[in-house]
Amino acid sequence: MNDARLPRFAIERRERILDELRLRGAVTVRDLADQLGVTEITVRRDIGALADQGLVTRVHGGATLRSPLDRTVPRAADGGHARYRIGLVAPSLSYYWPQIVSGARAAASAAQAQLVLRGASYDPADQRRQIAALVDSGSVHGLVVGPETAGRDGAAILTWLERLDIPVVLVERRSPSALALQRLEWVTTDHEFGAILAVHHLYQEGHRRMALALQRASPTSEHLRSGWARGLADLGLDADASFEFTIEDLDSAQREGNLAELVDRCLATGTTGLLVHSDPQAIHLEHHVLDRDLRIPEDLAIVAYDDEIAESGEPPITALRPPKAHIGRLAVETLLARLDEGPHRPVQRVQALPELIIRASSRRSG
Repeated sequence: MNDARLPRFAIERRERILDELRLRGAVTVRDLADQLGVTEITVRRDIGALADQGLVTRVHGGATLRSPLDRTVPRAADGGHARYRIGLVAPSLSYYWPQIVSGARAAASAAQAQLVLRGASYDPADQRRQIAALVDSGSVHGLVVGPETAGRDGAAILTWLERLDIPVVLVERRSPSALALQRLEWVTTDHEFGAILAVHHLYQEGHRRMALALQRASPTSEHLRSGWARGLADLGLDADASFEFTIEDLDSAQREGNLAELVDRCLATGTTGLLVHSDPQAIHLEHHVLDRDLRIPEDLAIVAYDDEIAESGEPPITALRPPKAHIGRLAVETLLARLDEGPHRPVQRVQALPELIIRASSRRSG
């Protein structure tokens, strides 16, 4: 059916679907039906009509923005070539990063650009290899990357990226000020502010002895540590009223003993509030607490950082939620602005705030 003959509410409904796709990169029929207050059959018909116009791609149970997945140069809506080809190198394609990739894809598709995705690992050598493959291909106009930034390896990668002939935007990463790099741009979550929010929330819930439990060697840890210290200072809490604990990786043979040690230390120090990075560790810790016949949140309140699976805890875990899709979208938009405006555009370094999602693991009844 031609849109010109559609009732106005049908056009508005399909515009709402496209708005959701631009925001999230993918939608489900069920969620759209709930949001729009219509039947799933109606949503399927709308998605089908949009797909027939080349605006979306139908997938099982929903739709995605129409975006070519091969490496050929895509075609714009008017039949011409896409404006730009953007390389995206993520250190993971499983935890945390899929939403960033989804937001990046949505921004690229909306701007009629092509996104070329490469998955790396947290190994600096692998990251550099994947980035170099895109650069050496000569087919990308710019890069969005999430590289290692710490130590000698991080300094080497960042300095190399700074010197490339194409623009680079870091995503969820920033260059240490000691390197004094002037060309690199970045878009990150303000993790430091997230930790401050956690301290204030726990304080408002009556906790005066708190602890910070961090993953070993996580790029986020230093920012959470800094924010935690600032939050305690803001509230006039003595640093001795808090301790920091390093959590072992989930696949570590020492994981169970490590978490048991954390619970023991909380009990020994009278600690009643915890910020844990990240969600999987928080859920495993929750199991340890409950297995010791301790109550959550009465005996120990838990706040997680990332909000990937925190809601699945029992009880559901309060979490700081970085705006991952927005970060990916904004990183691509920053790169596109650089490509459009050239070297005279001022360097842009942007932070977005995480959101505190309060759930039963930290909220006292009444």
